[in-house]
Amino acid sequence: MSSPQTVKLTIDGVAVEVPKGTGLVEAALAAGIEIPVFCYEPRLGAPIGACRMCLCEITPGPPKPQAACILQAADGMVVKTALTSAVAAEAQNATLEFILVNHPLDCPVCDKGGECPLQDLTFRYGPGNTRMTFPKRTFDKPIPISPLIALDRERCILCYRCTRFSEQVAEDGQLVAVNRGSQTQIATFEDDPYRAPFTGNVIELCPVGALTSTTYRFEGRPWEIQDVPTVCGLCPVGCNVYATTREGKVKRILSRNHPEVDGGWLCDKGRFAYQHVRAEDRLRDPLLRVRRRGFEEVPWERALDEAERLLREADGRIVTALSGSETVEQAYALAKLLRRGLGAHSAMLPEEVSDALDGFRLPLSAIGEAKTIAVLGDAPVVERAPIVELWIKHAKRSGARVVDEAEGADILIWCGPGGDGGARVAALARQVGASGAFYLPETANARGVSDAWSAASDAEATNPDPIGLLIVSGDEAAANPDVRASAEQAERVLVISMFHGLAAGWADLVLPGTSYLERDGTYVNLEGRVQRVRRAVIPPAPDELAWISRLAERFGVDVSPYPSTVFEEVSAIAYGGIPFGAVGEQADLPPAAQTEEQGSDPAGVRPQQHEGLRLVRYRALFSGPAVERTPELQFQRPRPEVELSEEDARARNIRPGDEVTVRSNGTSVTLRAQLSRDLHPGVVRIAEEHAGDLPPNVELST
Repeated sequence: MSSPQTVKLTIDGVAVEVPKGTGLVEAALAAGIEIPVFCYEPRLGAPIGACRMCLCEITPGPPKPQAACILQAADGMVVKTALTSAVAAEAQNATLEFILVNHPLDCPVCDKGGECPLQDLTFRYGPGNTRMTFPKRTFDKPIPISPLIALDRERCILCYRCTRFSEQVAEDGQLVAVNRGSQTQIATFEDDPYRAPFTGNVIELCPVGALTSTTYRFEGRPWEIQDVPTVCGLCPVGCNVYATTREGKVKRILSRNHPEVDGGWLCDKGRFAYQHVRAEDRLRDPLLRVRRRGFEEVPWERALDEAERLLREADGRIVTALSGSETVEQAYALAKLLRRGLGAHSAMLPEEVSDALDGFRLPLSAIGEAKTIAVLGDAPVVERAPIVELWIKHAKRSGARVVDEAEGADILIWCGPGGDGGARVAALARQVGASGAFYLPETANARGVSDAWSAASDAEATNPDPIGLLIVSGDEAAANPDVRASAEQAERVLVISMFHGLAAGWADLVLPGTSYLERDGTYVNLEGRVQRVRRAVIPPAPDELAWISRLAERFGVDVSPYPSTVFEEVSAIAYGGIPFGAVGEQADLPPAAQTEEQGSDPAGVRPQQHEGLRLVRYRALFSGPAVERTPELQFQRPRPEVELSEEDARARNIRPGDEVTVRSNGTSVTLRAQLSRDLHPGVVRIAEEHAGDLPPNVELST
């Protein structure tokens, strides 16, 4: 007898007991049996039974094959797949024959070849030859539905995975099926380019070669490539990815599906911005400023001599500006050299993330299961941590309420400035009894960099005046206006950068940097999860850890060039002593920690009201050095728009698309109006690259 919570059934003669409500496809997998599918994908919501590849003989039931994907396991059910039923085998054979009627025989040149479910299932279940002698249908190909995605309509089997993702997961509604019957085709809404943050997911979802990546098209075959498991280093979510390499170059990025972190989805920045590693202005050798001659390339030994000289002459008056893209090991090595070897304590951290959040630590997947979610702050979640936006949408589809007040919420999410590194949202969570709290940093490894810098020394210091040496670590810091302003006041500047243009004109010494795709080490994501970053390709210059180790020797500081050794040292201080090897391919989330009681300031959640409008600047997802060096992503960059609430628009008689002048104190920019339902009255929002020098308080006029 099965329990009230389980059911017993037989699949191909194998008895299996599964939880009540389990689909037949999953029940078969529990019995070690595969039911072939094309359209079925649990992450896309309810199954639709479109492809009919999963036809099985099922009793009790009608005397004809049934689509297993749309059925749930039931007590006493007897299922026969194509392995044991001639009826099911004939049905699956006929289904594949029908799918292949007009499918082109271009497997040798198709990018899906060798990784194609249609190929695999045709070999296992399909006919050995064809009865069709008439010409197959042809269409214009490929159709660029965006600069990132090409569509070959001849190959499409109308599984509707792509349109269901667009409608039910990303909820952008831009990918649709047009016409009916044999004339049905996949298209973009009104034939506009597919412009949304998550478009690249349809490439992986497509079970044939209908939707392919324009950046990977004809770049590699499955037997020529290697997939390196690593973590995306372009936002604080830390999505798990595979970096596909061929002949020492990164050719594509695929999802690696960590169900607690990313659910198998990727944003387009994480999927396509890998091309920055082979940018034309990539630095390969150190650059030294020489009077009257500008920069010249110098050997590494001379560069280290110059770096040593700059460090010694600064006499401890050193400030380090960090990007938040460094690995934990790189940040710790640099901090150990400067803080222990030179007594230089001052740093411009990208963000300090409060450990008060550790008491409310939950996986990101918990957002998708919450009943009430409070999103606090006025920055767009999708621009700061895009996968968090998908978890929120998942929760809303399951009936969750998304509010902007902490009271009564299960999960609190702070997205915006003024969060005190998460301390405020943690205090609010304690006050209202929320089970989880998340702070969304602006940089990929803000938590890890902050941990590493603190682990090197607990000494405090203020910025020296004047700054003897400013060390700028990484391209994000090099592009930061505040860092540039500090560089103008510093006596000397040492920059670590991947690209020529970022430090030209204001650095004294530039050392080549590396990408997250070229590093071994660890990142800490916004959950507080320590994850492994693995080197996919060899960088064109020594990585930071190698030369920091050599430079540290000159000051009598022991810094290992090996990430595993450095991590063991950091971990003993900051991460409970977990070994480097224990941070596996899919890292576990540490349990919630006990934290001290802290006061809260509920009144400070929303800024005080004032006359006029409050400007919120945000760093757009599709911005920064990596995006700027990916030509195919330029159409995704933020439009010159000002977002405002519907209430403010009505009060000023502003309609969507109107040209609006945003002004204050003699400064103004003219942008198109965009109405937003998630903005509070009294707030306007503009991407940093279009906000100019506008101060916080502004006025609008048409």
